[in-house]
Amino acid sequence: MSCNNIQSTDTLVEPRQKKPDWLRVRLPVGEGYKHVRSLVDTHKLHTICESGNCPNMGECWGAGTATFMILGNICTRSCGFCAVATGRPEAADWDEPQRVAEAIHLMKVKHAVITSVDRDELPDGGSTIWYNTIKAVKSLNPLTTLETLIPDFKGIEEQIQRIIDAAPEVVSHNIETVEQLTRKVRIQAKYWRSMEVLRKLKQGGMRTKSGIMLGLGESKEEVIQTLRDLADNGTDVVTIGQYLQPTRKHLPVQRFVHPDEFKEYKEIGYNLGLDYVESGPLVRSSYHSEKHVFPGYGRQQWEKEKLIQH
Repeated sequence: MSCNNIQSTDTLVEPRQKKPDWLRVRLPVGEGYKHVRSLVDTHKLHTICESGNCPNMGECWGAGTATFMILGNICTRSCGFCAVATGRPEAADWDEPQRVAEAIHLMKVKHAVITSVDRDELPDGGSTIWYNTIKAVKSLNPLTTLETLIPDFKGIEEQIQRIIDAAPEVVSHNIETVEQLTRKVRIQAKYWRSMEVLRKLKQGGMRTKSGIMLGLGESKEEVIQTLRDLADNGTDVVTIGQYLQPTRKHLPVQRFVHPDEFKEYKEIGYNLGLDYVESGPLVRSSYHSEKHVFPGYGRQQWEKEKLIQH
């Protein structure tokens, strides 16, 4: 699940249902947070942490990490779950790749995450700026590992290939929800097109990742089938988290999923053959993503947990 469906638990409109205690988070504080805040403002950067009102922003920024959002902060799509503004974007900024690379250099992070809005109005879907950004980050920060959370590029192979050619360590594309709810939740997207994007990325040699959010009306069987579909299409890493309603204009929360159910999906995901499953109410696709780079790490930790339990 991408970070862009999250609301702050204290400052924005409450969803129709009262949040349970396990969804309470701390507000951003501390010197680390202030440092990242300053860098983001100075370099005129967009972050999905802010645009998506992510509840983990205080923790991540306090640790000196952030998820950068390129290609502006206005999306051409109007998904029912997403807090990012929809409308007519400004012209693409061809200086943005270098600014992002310089900010990551100043932050001295070992792992960076980059995402973007959808830019369906551009002839290349924004894939050239994506390519330039990855290359700029790698050139200025050769020791920094990189995850890219990309749109579906309408499934166009040439645009997907640009991401593969740029060779980030991880390429993520979120399925977001189960097949039955896709048209309602991701209005301009298609479930099987997203699965095909993930398959093409895997065939191109990428370490692939996707995310699902729960609480939109999906059944348990549908969640399990989605995990099976992701595994069948070669997805390495899957994140599973709780959907929270950004505003009253967005889709309402149908159910708050208990942490024990998230643990069950984690177990099921590993048994289906996924390499890393991150599952919990506050999990977002960028959360702890530095751990998602390493093949076998998640499965090893899961197996250790099982040994301890038994």
